[in-house]
Amino acid sequence: MIPPFEEIQKAIDTVGKHVNQRIKEFRDLKEKGKTVYNFKPFLNIDPYEADIFSEASFCILTANSSASLGIKIQKEVGIEGFKKYPVDKLYEIIKKKGHRFALQRAERIVMLRRKEDLLNNVAKLDSGKEAREILVKEIYGYGYKEASHFLRNIGFNDVAIIDRHISRFLFEKGFVKPRKTITKKVYMECEEALENITKEFGLTQAELDLYIFYIKTGKVLK
Repeated sequence: MIPPFEEIQKAIDTVGKHVNQRIKEFRDLKEKGKTVYNFKPFLNIDPYEADIFSEASFCILTANSSASLGIKIQKEVGIEGFKKYPVDKLYEIIKKKGHRFALQRAERIVMLRRKEDLLNNVAKLDSGKEAREILVKEIYGYGYKEASHFLRNIGFNDVAIIDRHISRFLFEKGFVKPRKTITKKVYMECEEALENITKEFGLTQAELDLYIFYIKTGKVLK
């Protein structure tokens, strides 16, 4: 087994330019309110535009699903679709793409429209950890993972996304004692472990997440 720090360094050397590109795309969302994503060569999908609300909807779609499926749905629905399509049309698109919880996700996206102003205001905050507490409290369907995912994707660098790929990496490499359930306490423990790793490489949480995701999947997505 490759030592974890050596594995991370190898990922940095291999896909550093792709991670830097993705970080720039996230930063554009925070600074400009819109971005253009390009996931080639990792996904055979043409570049497309996203905004803050589209990204919040994407993070609802990826819960108990996958980033690649969320990306495909996000591209097809588009910025205006997330804001205007009725539940039935959203459901049709999400189901067609193969999402297991198509109706529930369509309903949650429509509910999210009531919080669009909140999302835009949160995007202007400086602290990701402060923003996360607001989102977990105010957004239905957002736990720590979903809130952190959204914040990372709109340009925050100080929160960790403890999904199955990241937790597995931390458990397998001995950074954190393996657990079956990611409680808030375990989430914070994992985030602290990742923070220690970022210091070793001079990375942000946002960058490290993308590198570990690449180690586990072979892709730089979001």
